Amino acid sequence: MRRLAIVVVTTGLAAVMPMVGMAQDALIRIEAKRGIGSATEAAESWGQRFDDVVTFDLTRDWVAIGLGPLDRAEADSRLSQLKRAGEVPADSFVVEYEDGMNLRRISASGEGAATAAPDAVADDAVAAAEPVVAPVPPGQFIRLQTLRDETEAKAALTTWRETFEGAGLWRDADGLFAVTLGPVSDEAAAAWVPVLKRADVLPGDAFVSGAEGLGQQIEEGAAPDLAAPPATPLPMPPLEEVQSALRWAGLYPGDIDGKDGPRTQAGIAAQIATGRASTDPGTAIADLIASRAKWREDFGLTTLHDQPTSLSVTAPMHLLEFDRTERALSIYGPKDGSGVAMILFSQQGGQQELLDLSGLVTALGWVPKPERSIQNGHVVLQGRNDAHIGRAEGWVRDGFAEGYVLIWPAADAEDQARMAAEMSDSLKRDQQPANAEAGQPSPAQDSGIPGLTQP
Repeated sequence: MRRLAIVVVTTGLAAVMPMVGMAQDALIRIEAKRGIGSATEAAESWGQRFDDVVTFDLTRDWVAIGLGPLDRAEADSRLSQLKRAGEVPADSFVVEYEDGMNLRRISASGEGAATAAPDAVADDAVAAAEPVVAPVPPGQFIRLQTLRDETEAKAALTTWRETFEGAGLWRDADGLFAVTLGPVSDEAAAAWVPVLKRADVLPGDAFVSGAEGLGQQIEEGAAPDLAAPPATPLPMPPLEEVQSALRWAGLYPGDIDGKDGPRTQAGIAAQIATGRASTDPGTAIADLIASRAKWREDFGLTTLHDQPTSLSVTAPMHLLEFDRTERALSIYGPKDGSGVAMILFSQQGGQQELLDLSGLVTALGWVPKPERSIQNGHVVLQGRNDAHIGRAEGWVRDGFAEGYVLIWPAADAEDQARMAAEMSDSLKRDQQPANAEAGQPSPAQDSGIPGLTQP
């Protein structure tokens, strides 16, 4: 049996007086506040417009504000009318009265009276012992997906947590299950939802919902780290630096030319959506540049000055050890079984010499089954097999064909791409090499790299 509690409110709250046997067992819930003081203040404001405002307990210190009590059909009809008229929040919903809610009648002035039915009995102990619905945290929630079946909803939650670790699951008053993300501030929700939709991180029908419409929490979630836009946006670094950072993150496949274009803008948008540091482009790129600097430090990169080729490059020397020189090549093999190898090459010449060197790299199997990008003065070879990833990049600069080959374990593609970007950005000439007249290396030389497993 449901008991309806009505409270006399004068300057605040009065004793709870449950009532028995009433058919009016539904309420229109319009919002919730933390703390009875805040709830009473909000309820008194609503009381300026409605004469049946009540508050009722959720749990802990959360208190709901509603209208009623009403029978269910009347409540549903009235809620529809109020929503169409815009007189209540769009996420207001009908709830059934449950023991333990402890309804309190609020008047517009904060004063008023309600007369208990003759058969009313004091039953505070019973009401206090009843379980209550968990409160909804304050803020906005991003409703990611709505489902009718609980098993399907929990499976969807598991999938969503691969993208948003803090996703939660709720069941609303209509029995629908909602996968949500939140709470987030109004400003953060307004900023992030369109950005994440454009990036296809959120579905097109995701929407922002007030906390009051979620219902009961089934699986606890956590607030995502989605910051509101900064009061003062940060300026963008020079475009060469932006492109270099985006390439390091695997978000920009183009040349580092300092020219703005669709690929640069797509990379910036992708960084905002994946990094989620800020919707402000300058802040997002600054965060990426800081992440790159930390990776360099954590990975232990150093600058190598290679005397045979007179090239310098940022390299993971803790994973490499010098093996030998073969004419225009300096070969570094794996150290302590790292599976990493590097070859630097430098030879006087132009485009033809660069193409000859790239052919040698292919012939020796350092870049397996390569995809080639050949431009005037620039060649890139990229390929992989089950054992390793190979990348070679070369340039014609100041009368020399020069570049590098990086061989990396196939299981670590992310660090390989980052390391290749570091080498591409840092490779430069220290001075004219001593072997400038040595000519093209011969494929007849020993092509093996000690410590590197060849497939």
